[in-house]
Amino acid sequence: MNKIRVLIVDDSALVRQTLTDILASDPEIEVMGTAADPFAAARKMEEEAPDVITLDIEMPRMDGLTFLRKIMSQHPMPVVICSTLTESGSETTLRAMEYGAMDIILKPKLGTRQFLEESRIRICDAVKAAGRARMKRIIPAPAMKVEPKLGADAVLPGPTGKAMFGTTEKVVAVGASTGGTEALRVFLEAMPQDCPGIAIVQHMPEQFTAAFAKRLNGLCRITVKEAEDNDTILRGQALIAPGNKHMLLKRSGARYHVEVKDGPLVKRHRPSVDVLFRSAARYAGKNAVGVIMTGMGDDGAEGLKEMKDAGAYTIAQDEASCVVFGMPQEAIKRGGADKIMSLTHIAPEVVRFCAA
Repeated sequence: MNKIRVLIVDDSALVRQTLTDILASDPEIEVMGTAADPFAAARKMEEEAPDVITLDIEMPRMDGLTFLRKIMSQHPMPVVICSTLTESGSETTLRAMEYGAMDIILKPKLGTRQFLEESRIRICDAVKAAGRARMKRIIPAPAMKVEPKLGADAVLPGPTGKAMFGTTEKVVAVGASTGGTEALRVFLEAMPQDCPGIAIVQHMPEQFTAAFAKRLNGLCRITVKEAEDNDTILRGQALIAPGNKHMLLKRSGARYHVEVKDGPLVKRHRPSVDVLFRSAARYAGKNAVGVIMTGMGDDGAEGLKEMKDAGAYTIAQDEASCVVFGMPQEAIKRGGADKIMSLTHIAPEVVRFCAA
């Protein structure tokens, strides 16, 4: 199997070395070079084209956004933004996604062993997802060799019986990863103002989800916000799980709300789609709709099957409209999807089902 060749572009020598060490630890990745600024990166790219670029935003001589636009206009390729994601910079980083960046990762920081290990998992997975997205039409993506990963049991015990007593209130649970920022925009922009309440897990770093929700709120007819603990799920509103926190669907009487909590990585992620879907299976049952969208790996596959087994209506995004087909494909393989649909058809189908 050909390794994914990565070019690291960052003005910090310490970050370049740390990223090199992290990426080189994965047998599927090869660091083909590093560059301290976009001009040095351009010279390296003339000699050899990388499969994926990791790109800082704030750099001397040329900023990352300008370089990203040049790349996408002249020689499009997968770019993963590697940013500190301070609150003031999250909007800038969000703009990078609009310009065509594949994903966003936090710059690795020296800290506890757990922090560095979680950073390694997130960074390597983001780079491999970007590489697979580029190659998916050429060769099938091989099964990843990954470390043992925790399931949703680590946050919420498995099903113990039927969901709570019936209610007429419908709720929608959505999970996405690589390519999900654009997929969620398409999905939420198509939602009417009186749509059922929506709970979303999108794999992304903390400090980014608030800016992402704010952007979607300005584009959509419905209200979109970053979830806070105990937020009520309301019609005409979508709650996005905050980065680095798990989000669970809960119920009090006939009303639904969310619980936002810490916990270990589940399926290599926090927030985890499996955690959200399992809680939806338990507390909403047949009153829920589950939607799994583009993303690498299998987070959400087990949870979608649990939702279906609990009576929920479940939908998987089809391969043609996915950036990376991994998560929907795994859910389909496990029998978790009632329907497989193109991205543009999912929102109308959710609205139709909830109105029936």
